[in-house]
This record gives sequence, structure tokens and C-alpha cells, in this order.
Amino acid sequence: MSGGPAGRGGPGGSWPWGGVRPFSINTKLGALVVVSVLITTGLSVIAVHTKTELRFITVFSMIATLLITQFVAHSLTAPLDDMNAVARSISHGDYTRRVRENRRDELGDLAQTINVMADELEAQDRQRKELVANVSHELRTPIAGLRAVLENIVDGVTQADPETMRTALKQTERLGRLVETLLDLSRLDNGVVPLKTRRFEVWPYLSGVLKEANMVASARAGMASGSGSHTRTDVHLHLDVSPPELTAHADPERIHQVVANLIDNAVKHSPPHGRVTVRARRGDRPDSLELEVLDEGPGIPRTEWHRVFERFNRGNVNRPHGPGSDGGTGLGLAIARWAVDLHGGRIGVAESERGCRIRITLPGTPSVPS
Repeated sequence: MSGGPAGRGGPGGSWPWGGVRPFSINTKLGALVVVSVLITTGLSVIAVHTKTELRFITVFSMIATLLITQFVAHSLTAPLDDMNAVARSISHGDYTRRVRENRRDELGDLAQTINVMADELEAQDRQRKELVANVSHELRTPIAGLRAVLENIVDGVTQADPETMRTALKQTERLGRLVETLLDLSRLDNGVVPLKTRRFEVWPYLSGVLKEANMVASARAGMASGSGSHTRTDVHLHLDVSPPELTAHADPERIHQVVANLIDNAVKHSPPHGRVTVRARRGDRPDSLELEVLDEGPGIPRTEWHRVFERFNRGNVNRPHGPGSDGGTGLGLAIARWAVDLHGGRIGVAESERGCRIRITLPGTPSVPS
């Protein structure tokens, strides 16, 4: 938080202009001593003028001093009890509780520090859970495809010919690349994944992505799927690349994640026998690329555009438009945005007369955001 302890003078208890904090604990304790002395002195003066016995003045002074001391002590210990309860909750894994920040002394700074710590721990716990969800989401596709191919071979539906084994090998290689990505993630300090960028031809690359999407959907159609990936075989995938010799400079594996997840999302929300178009055009800069994925589904309300790429967001559509698909996990578009952000590109929902259109812009020279 920008209003942390450092902004209020830091641990030393001084304000930015160099003076002492006016409501510090030292000031309050000093004021307690001064007030006690003043009360005792004032009652003594009253006793001298009224000829009251000294023992009564002593008793009154002690009572007044104890009451003031009790009030000050309560104001100091009550926040500590609150902080202790919050710290105990954090130690048990509950990062939702916060300390009330209604003080302008050292205890207020401590409360703010504990709240910042709780925010960071909550964010780390959320990132850990999201990482597990992302990993599960990304590993399902190659595992399901490989399983379908092997089951078909075992059941005698297909023969173990070179073409079938190449399909299985391709899924195994993709699975291996995803495992390598996990190893990269384990070595990250700031959540930045290194990009392996290279120049490639867009048409054959995207054509391979679409063929793989069709192959996985066909293989998965004969088996129950609760993975959130579609099993639609009635939706036609169309590729539109212009010019045909178009090239791009990016990380092919990351772009594969983007296009595959966008196609999966578009197919799930397409009407029966609908059409999903993947369109690629040259960007403004050399080797830059503009990608669009269009479907003919119900589309996304403009009020939901800003939430489309949030994790676990499935929009207002209760169920996918077409048959043979389920609601998914709400991670596909979030993963797509993550991969595009790594390239320093942009992704968002664009205007469309029908269905939904997702537009991606990738710069010619990839840059990793800090």
C-alpha cells in the first residue's frame, strides 16, 4: 500500500518534516505522567485552601490517577488484542481478517504493517491456487488427446500406424513442453516467464493449431469429458491469413496457448454447425501480427468486456450455446491474456456484428513487462 508505515515517518516514529509524531505512545505516556502530577498538585492546593484532610486528597488523587491510567492502558492493549487475533488467524491460514487502522501512533503503523503482510500472504496463496488451476487446465488437453489415441489403439478402433503414432508423439511432446514450462515457473522470482521467440510463417503454424484442435475434439468426442474442453465436432474452423506468406516474430508455444484457448472458448459458445474463424493480418511494425478469433455465438455484452479475461469468470451465459460442451473452468481467456502480456501485446474484445470477436496485437519485437 502506498500509505504504509514508511510514508508516515517509518519505524523511528518521526513525521516527514522531522518532528516527533504528535500522537505517539511516548507522548501519551508523558501526558499521563503530567496529568497525574497536575491532578495531585491541584488537589493538594485545594486541600490547603479548604483545610481538607490530606488522606482524603491522597485517596482522590490515587483514584483519579488509576482511572486515567486504566483508560490509557486500555487504549494501548485493545489494539494489541486485535492484532493478536489477526496474527493467530493468519497462522491458521485465514488471510481475510484485517486489523482496524484507526490510530495515528506506533500501534497504527504496526496495524498497517500487519494488514500489508496479510494482503501479500493472501495474494501469494491466491497465486498458488491459480497456478495449480492453470497447470491442471493446460495439462488436460495433451493428456486427454494422448489417452484417446492410446485407447483407440488398445480397443482396436485404430491401428498403430505411423500417422497415429505421430499424433501420439505430438501430444507427448506438447506435454513435455508444458512440464518444461512448470520448471521455468519454479525458478521465477517475479512471475515472468522467459520467451523463446523466433520468426515463423503464420499460415502453416496456425493451420497446424487448427488441425490439432479438430483432432483433439474428434478423439475426445467418444469419451466423457469433465475437463472443460469442448467435444464439438459440428463446428467448422476456418483460417484466413493475408498475405499467405505472412511471418511473425513471437514465442510459438505461448501463441499456441493463446489460439488454442480462444478456439476452445469460441467453439463451446458456437451454435450447432457454426463457424469459427481465425484471422491473421500484418501489424503496423515489421513482424508484428494482428490475430482475431470470431465465432457466431451469442456474443459478450459490452458491460462484461472488462471482466472477460478475469480468472474463473464464465460470463453471464449459464451454459455453452452448442451441444457437447460444458462450462469449463473460466481459465482459458485468463491464460490467453497472460501469454499475450508476456509478449508486450494487447488482447481484448472488439466490436462485432455477430457473435464474439477477440482481437490480439503482438509487437514485432517482443518485450517482457517488468
